[in-house]
Amino acid sequence: MNSSTNSLDDVSADGSAEFPDRASMMEVRLQAQEDEITLLKSSLADALRRIRLHDQLLPLLKQQLIAVNPGAARVLNQVCCPDGCTSSRKLSSSSAIDGIHHSTTSRVRRNSEKLGNPERQRKRLDKKAASSANLLTRSPSLENRAKELIANAGSPGSRRGTYSQGQSIKMFIRGRPITMYVPSNIQNYEDLKMEPPTERLELDWVYGYRGRDCRANMYFLPTGEAIYFIACVIVLYHINNRTQRHYRKHTDCVRCLTLHPDKVRVASGQTAGVDKDGKPLQPCVHIWDSTSLVTLQQIGLGCFQRGVGSVAFSFADSGVFLCVIDDSNEHMLSVWDCNKGVKHAEVKSTNEAVFAVEFNPGDSSNIITCGKSHVYFWTLSAGMFTKKQGIFGKYKKPKFIQCFVFSLTGDVLTGDSEGNILTWGKSAADIKTLGKGAKETFQIMRQTRAHEGSVFTLCTLQGGGLLSGGGKDRKIIRWSADLAPERECEIPEKFGAVRTIADVDGEEFLVGTTRNAILRGTFSGAFVAIVQGHVDEMWGLATHPSHNIFITCGHDRQVCLWNTEEHKLDWCISLEEYGLCADFCPNGSVVSVGLSTGKWMVLDLLTRDVVSESTDGNEQLSVMRYSPDGSFLAVGSHDNFIYIYNVTDSGRRYTRFGKCNGHSSFITHLDWSMDGKYIMSNSGDYEILYWDIAGGCKLLRNRFESKDREWASYTCVLGFHVMGVWLEGSDGTDINALCRSHSERMVAVADDFCKVHLFQYPCPKPKAPSHKYDGHGSHVTNVCFTHCDSHLLSMGGKDMCILQWKVVGGGASNGRERLTSASSTSTSSPEPTVG
Repeated sequence: MNSSTNSLDDVSADGSAEFPDRASMMEVRLQAQEDEITLLKSSLADALRRIRLHDQLLPLLKQQLIAVNPGAARVLNQVCCPDGCTSSRKLSSSSAIDGIHHSTTSRVRRNSEKLGNPERQRKRLDKKAASSANLLTRSPSLENRAKELIANAGSPGSRRGTYSQGQSIKMFIRGRPITMYVPSNIQNYEDLKMEPPTERLELDWVYGYRGRDCRANMYFLPTGEAIYFIACVIVLYHINNRTQRHYRKHTDCVRCLTLHPDKVRVASGQTAGVDKDGKPLQPCVHIWDSTSLVTLQQIGLGCFQRGVGSVAFSFADSGVFLCVIDDSNEHMLSVWDCNKGVKHAEVKSTNEAVFAVEFNPGDSSNIITCGKSHVYFWTLSAGMFTKKQGIFGKYKKPKFIQCFVFSLTGDVLTGDSEGNILTWGKSAADIKTLGKGAKETFQIMRQTRAHEGSVFTLCTLQGGGLLSGGGKDRKIIRWSADLAPERECEIPEKFGAVRTIADVDGEEFLVGTTRNAILRGTFSGAFVAIVQGHVDEMWGLATHPSHNIFITCGHDRQVCLWNTEEHKLDWCISLEEYGLCADFCPNGSVVSVGLSTGKWMVLDLLTRDVVSESTDGNEQLSVMRYSPDGSFLAVGSHDNFIYIYNVTDSGRRYTRFGKCNGHSSFITHLDWSMDGKYIMSNSGDYEILYWDIAGGCKLLRNRFESKDREWASYTCVLGFHVMGVWLEGSDGTDINALCRSHSERMVAVADDFCKVHLFQYPCPKPKAPSHKYDGHGSHVTNVCFTHCDSHLLSMGGKDMCILQWKVVGGGASNGRERLTSASSTSTSSPEPTVG
């Protein structure tokens, strides 16, 4: 416990200064290049295999055509030379290949792959940092084209052929062709018109709180609302009415906020972040009205580096000025006019981490900053700063000064990593010792032992009292104005250490913790968690088949069950390993969770007991999926296999049925057919395979036969019905997850650039329009609709945030009806062809 708490202190203290170093960048670039070479080799081998196949088939095909049909020479010329070469021209396999693939080759060359910037998204350093072309071309197979021409050899008017049968679409990701066959109910693929869905999303609820690595991140408003942040959203949560409002004008993760003396205006700062091309975005500070949620001023756009670490309003002049410290190496300290948005002064503060900044409440020309091994007292005069360092003298200098407040007498009280509260005062110049040039200094007047471990937060009360929050001991202590301890309490260990405290009414208070929870309580009563969240990267998400609940799991080894109606955590259990994927049994009584070691377990929703567990391989599991009737469970693994289990006893008994062996890379997504007999799966090398489970887990070699199969769910990111979700130039890792609604009207997409997209379903054409939604501050790892499609859940990776979106609008027809209708309508009124 001691080592973990000390580690937590150090991590928290240095959190604002953590940035990828050059060595890690080069490692990412090297790994990306190795991946690129591997895929290029694979593509080259595939192309050579196809060329050899054509070389073998063409002579045989020529002989058969001549023997069967007198017009075979002309037909063969049309097959091999679609641009109109004459029959007297010499034919070869190479010319046939060149004729058929000339368009594809030239387009691939024009859109040649290039390595992406590994700094494109610093939250994605653990992901591949290469990007490449993604283009679509028509590609009827040689055999199908030959069959069509033979059938129509005597009909001069039909030499161009049609694509109603055997039509396929090729999608290229990182140079690898992905062939998808057009369903039979689409007669004119090129005439399909893609539109955005009539449904839209509205942010309904935000689960989580960023307490693990941010300070001074929660305040209590006179409206009865607690204001705090997570990801890119600032939440205003009414603690009695249990309602939320959201300020959503930030473009990247919010790092800090402060409350104006009028208790209405708020200032909040964000990190810089990068766009999808790796270019840094400009951080800024927003000043906004907490009543109307209207932005009043944008401060410092283009002036701050990396992000904004701390902000503070002046008090003596009723909040005319705003002080900002950025996350640059020098931690630039600047003062701004809040009304005009003009910078008043600026200075380099220190190369060490800075944790807090405040104006002296009695004098706006005096500013205090604290951080790693320092307390600085700044004086601003005529646009220039002068700095004096606090003198520790005979007292031990702590590693971190974590926080500070001003007492009613004007003294500065600091909390440090040694567990002490230090009282600082101004000392007269020591002329006797230092001579006439001596100046006044700031020294420690008193040291008060407060906590075991760090003092993470100090909160002043009306009347001069003080609240302090400890790290290692998790205690909250109430002190009198002269720092005599009066009362104390301890928060439960499962919530972590005290991060910040907000006074509600002098008796009741709110406590933000390092395990991303907000507690409500008093010294005499128990603490109740009003906000909870995960504390590490999340990946697993599943919604219940009939109730308004969903389950999440992640790298914090927690499995959490949430209620979408009551907006609360129903229960949470801890595991010994990472949870990476989950799925509910169709009967709704149990849920299966896949772990990072190949182990998976089945939990009873009511008792939370483990009713079954098994292990498949020794690599992480990426997907768990029950068949529609619940008789089978498919387990997708990073060992390239899909393990199939028979399910009996209402989801409590599992026996191995078979194993799907055929993928050459790790399994990423899979879906069952409506009849529960077949599976469609995707893998890490962008492969789409189909499996006959009922027939013994056999790989279906002829993928053309699966083009009309209906799927009970659609989560595979690669497939004909979702081709349009991929943007041109996409990397194969740019889309982490997608989910089709139960109504089959829309598909939600989780991308690597912090966005949630809502597309019409199906969207089988490139550049399909969509509605795009902000809110996450990290790659979005998963999305899932609730059982009745009333809400969509999305989860961020590193931002540890779950967003609940309300689905509004929409119509009655489903995707299949829309697709068939659009295809038949476009026959009489065709739209321009998409190239």
